[in-house]
Amino acid sequence: MKRFEGKTVLVTAAASGIGLAAARRFAREGARLALCDIREDELANRARQLEAPVENLLCSAVDMREKEQVEAFVAKAFANFGRIDVLVNNVGGGRRGRVQDLGDEDWRYVLDLSLGSVFLASRAAMPHLAAVRGNIVNIASISGLAGDGGNVAYNAAKGAVVNMTRGMAVDAGPDGVRVNAICPGLTATPMTERMRASETVMQQYGDRIPLGRAGEADEIASAIAFLASDEASYVSGVCLAVDGGLTAWTGQPVWRPRKK
Repeated sequence: MKRFEGKTVLVTAAASGIGLAAARRFAREGARLALCDIREDELANRARQLEAPVENLLCSAVDMREKEQVEAFVAKAFANFGRIDVLVNNVGGGRRGRVQDLGDEDWRYVLDLSLGSVFLASRAAMPHLAAVRGNIVNIASISGLAGDGGNVAYNAAKGAVVNMTRGMAVDAGPDGVRVNAICPGLTATPMTERMRASETVMQQYGDRIPLGRAGEADEIASAIAFLASDEASYVSGVCLAVDGGLTAWTGQPVWRPRKK
């Protein structure tokens, strides 16, 4: 039996990148999928390529910053499939700038998109998850574990997602609901395309990531599927860095004795 057969999985921002990779993984493992994205046409096109029967797919155009739209999406998923077992909170994005350079609108946009969406979706889904002892996987970032240069709003939002994950795990545990987070490092997705096009930036990443490369979206999806599965039935409150070893390093120069 496939790990998610008979289960309903909600994935937000599922039209590309990590969200699409997660949708593909869950589809292959037998899940019924409720997918949303603000890009309706792109989501519909991608959904047609999934290894899932039409009756196991529900696609919705949703602005995850809008309370009414989020609640309607969750309600529609429950009405369509009769249960919600897993919520993957994948929406996120940033606007770069130091604190003294950011405007009010930029700050609110990043917080609403990357943090507010997690709150709205989790609140709407939690009663359904509690009914079946389901779980939440939040997509945070290694930018929520430490600071970046000129990315303070994103650091704040993803750092809040990390600690929100822990807080929800404590609150939801008595109801049998697990809450975990993935903290991806540099991953080959459309979101990082411009960054990865810079030879200088990629050389710097190559020098700092012990595995020496960017991650693939499918590798992040594998970690998501593990945390969402019964194989992780005693794992809750964990924020798992999937970053090629980047956050394991202090940043100090590497010294290796010469081989004799």
